Amino acid sequence: MAPQRIAVIPGDGIGVEVTVAARAVLDAVADRHRLELSYEEFDWSCRRHMEQGAMMPPDGIAVLRPYDAILLGAVGWPGVPDHVSLWGLLIPIRRAFRQYVNLRPVRVFDGVASPLRHAAPGSVDFVVVRENVEGEYSEIGGRMNRGFPDEFAVQESVFTRAGVTRIADHAFALAAGRRSYVTSATKSNGIMHTLPFWDEVVAERAARFPEVRWDAEHIDALAAKLVLDPQRFDVIVASNLFGDILSDLAAAVAGSIGIAPSANLDPTRTYPSMFEPVHGSAPDIAGQGAANPVGAVWSAALMLEHLGHPAAAADVVAAIEASLADPATRTRDLGGTAGTAAVVGALVDHLG
Repeated sequence: MAPQRIAVIPGDGIGVEVTVAARAVLDAVADRHRLELSYEEFDWSCRRHMEQGAMMPPDGIAVLRPYDAILLGAVGWPGVPDHVSLWGLLIPIRRAFRQYVNLRPVRVFDGVASPLRHAAPGSVDFVVVRENVEGEYSEIGGRMNRGFPDEFAVQESVFTRAGVTRIADHAFALAAGRRSYVTSATKSNGIMHTLPFWDEVVAERAARFPEVRWDAEHIDALAAKLVLDPQRFDVIVASNLFGDILSDLAAAVAGSIGIAPSANLDPTRTYPSMFEPVHGSAPDIAGQGAANPVGAVWSAALMLEHLGHPAAAADVVAAIEASLADPATRTRDLGGTAGTAAVVGALVDHLG
C-alpha cells in the first residue's frame, strides 16, 4: 500500500513549533502501528505574505489537492491583518475542498483545572459541530462612502438548504454514536430570516434520527449554559459564527485553548481534510520553547482517525491523557513549568 500523503503547513509563530511536535508524535505512533505516512512541507504563512504579497501561491489549491490530509500549525503575525491571513489561506482551503464540517471536541482532562469549580475531569465531554463554509462568513457585501460621515458597511449571511442539511445530518449521525443528544444553536427570536430557516431544516433532519434526543437553544442562553452546566452537552451543532464563538468558549471551560484541537472535514472524502489546533500563532511566546503542543497533537490524532487509523488515534489520545495527568509535563498555560520539548518527550515515551 502506498504511503498516505500529508501536506504540512507550519505557518507562523508557535505554529512552527507545535507542528514539529505533532510530527514527532506521529512518527512514534506510526512506528508503533506500522503506518506509512509521508510528508511535504509548505512555507505558506504571513512571512511569505510580507515577502511575496500572498499567503500561498496562485496554484496552492491545485498543489494540495492530491494529498490525503493537511496538517496546519497556525497563521497570524503582526503587520498582516487577521482578515488577510484568514482569507488568504484557511478559508480558501476550507471552501475549495468542501470542508463543511468543523469538528471541535471538548474534554476536561485529569490534571487540567477548569475555571469552573464543578467541571471535574471526565464530567465534560462534548463536541461542537460547526458549519464551516457558509453562514455568516460570506464574501457578499461591501463598504460605501469611505471616509465620509455616512460611510457604511453591509455583510450578508448565506444559509442554504444543502448546507444546513448536511451539517445537521453530520451532527445527528455523530450523536447517534455517542450519547444521542444534539443541541442546535439558534437566534431565531431576533434574526428573522436565516435562523428560523436553520431551525426548520434542523427539525426536518432530526426526524430522520428518532433515536437522538434534541433541542434548540438561543445562542445567548446556550453560552450561559455552557458555563453553568457544561456536563449536559453531547453534540452542539451551530452556524459558522456561532460555532466559532462557542468552541472557543468551550475550550476555556475545558481549561486551556492550548489543548483544543479541530478538524476541517470533507466527510465525502472527495478532497483532503485539514487538521489544526484552535490556538493562534502566539507571537508573544514564539521561539521560547514554551508552547503547549497538545492542541496540535490532538489534531493529529483526529487526522489519524479520519485516515482510517482509529487504534493509532486512540493511542495518541491516551498519551495526551497521561502527559496532562503528570504535573511535570504541563505547560505554563496549564499552571506548570514544562516546555514544549518535555511534553513531546513524554508523549513519545508513552507511545514507545
